[in-house]
Amino acid sequence: MYEVVAFYLFAALTITMFTITVMTKNALYAMTSLAAGMIFISAFFFLLDADFLGVVQIIVYSGAVMAVYAFGMMFLDTLKDVKEKNPSKKIVFFLSGMIALLLVIILLTPMISDKVQALYPVSDELGNAEAVGIVLFTKYLVPFEVAAIMLLVAMIAGIILASKRMDESITLKVDEEIEKEVKGSQ
Repeated sequence: MYEVVAFYLFAALTITMFTITVMTKNALYAMTSLAAGMIFISAFFFLLDADFLGVVQIIVYSGAVMAVYAFGMMFLDTLKDVKEKNPSKKIVFFLSGMIALLLVIILLTPMISDKVQALYPVSDELGNAEAVGIVLFTKYLVPFEVAAIMLLVAMIAGIILASKRMDESITLKVDEEIEKEVKGSQ
């Protein structure tokens, strides 16, 4: 009985947190609610007695959100609301829908296919971590690699954004120093 109550409680909390993530215009609120939503998702794993996956969910995803949180604190003006400029909402909607459909097809194909099987059959003799590893690196290898590529792209984008901000701030400081020297020499 308590599993049912816990499921509905965590489902409501998860949906609430992700709704706040999508709907808010403040970057800090969005990142905080995203981290909370990821932690609430881990509760589902604990309810299903998948303790390893619950801990991995907390460590990996919540840790990744905290890294995004740190980048957001460093590189964004968190006091301002985020305002998007979309020239045509119909084109953006159509393209995002097509990309989402394509990603779903690409990621579900290996999972649905009967031809993709684990190299080593998962048995009761293996522990939870070993069984997860075998299935993760055989049947779910494509989504795992896509997630790794996405993290790499995010890291490169963060470095590029940081270097642009540093260049702008250095240019502004040099310009200010030149103006001071010009005023001082006159």
